[in-house]
Amino acid sequence: MDGVLVREEDPIPGAKEFIASLREHGIPFLVLTNNSIFTPRDLRVRLLRSSGIDVPEESIWTSALATAQFLDDQRPGGSAYVVGEAGLTAAVHDIGYVMTDQDPDYVVLGETRTYSFEAITRAIRLINGGARFIATNPDPSGPSAQGMLPATGSVAALISTATGRQPYFIGKPNPLMMRSALNQIEAHSETTVMIGDRMDTDIISGLEAGMRTILVATGATERHQVEDFPYRPTRVVDSIADVVPLVSEMYLPEDV
Repeated sequence: MDGVLVREEDPIPGAKEFIASLREHGIPFLVLTNNSIFTPRDLRVRLLRSSGIDVPEESIWTSALATAQFLDDQRPGGSAYVVGEAGLTAAVHDIGYVMTDQDPDYVVLGETRTYSFEAITRAIRLINGGARFIATNPDPSGPSAQGMLPATGSVAALISTATGRQPYFIGKPNPLMMRSALNQIEAHSETTVMIGDRMDTDIISGLEAGMRTILVATGATERHQVEDFPYRPTRVVDSIADVVPLVSEMYLPEDV
């Protein structure tokens, strides 16, 4: 979402037209984000108010939702100690999990703007006591109006250093998130395109899930940096505006 449809809270040229074209042609789609702070409803309203981009709630797939689905598949009706905001706690609650700090099956770490020493200490002790360690995504930092903020990956590293236990990360670049997204819209990787702004998360996760990929040069990875990676996207474009004409096509020409 960030770097593809919006930059901070400003719409990227072509973003509104891209979403409108997908809806006009009846093409199923999901907007993916590693952000686990907000619920899909929150994100829809934030996008609409800040940028005027109208993405249906059911077309937003977060790392929190993917994490909750993973937990439900692995251990239905379990329990978890959750460190995170409403987007994560609501997703875990909706699968019927009990959220507790007493002998949980999992410690689940997500992004929050209010990491507390007490909550992190409790998570460390629970993991040392045998709880399985899950994190929504490996992103080490995130942007804010005031500058960079520590994100889930940084706090996970702190907990890992204290416990000697590595988390299982659910969000991008884990192709598990891609496959869960495909299942949500009943799509197949062979007929699906992943559009992203980061080679090290978006493009690699789409590639490993068997999708064709488009890198837009409006976010984290710039055009000249593509050659630094051992893998390549199917196509590199300047912005999402360049993808709008492709929406009605049945194939994506291979032209980087």
